[in-house]
Amino acid sequence: MPRTCIDTADAIELAETLQLIARWLSADPATLAPSLLGFIGHPAYGLDALRADLDRFTFLLGEDPPA
Repeated sequence: MPRTCIDTADAIELAETLQLIARWLSADPATLAPSLLGFIGHPAYGLDALRADLDRFTFLLGEDPPA
């Protein structure tokens, strides 16, 4: 797998954006879950899976996922 390097400031900003999205998804699951289902079209990938992916990407950027 090829390695890609990004500037530390850019990695921090990206991690903060991913954390913001993860927190937003947690804020109103009753509204967002049906919307995501309509967009994705399959219940196998829901809010929990999306938040887990965002947390993993945040971790890979060197930040702690939101609590």
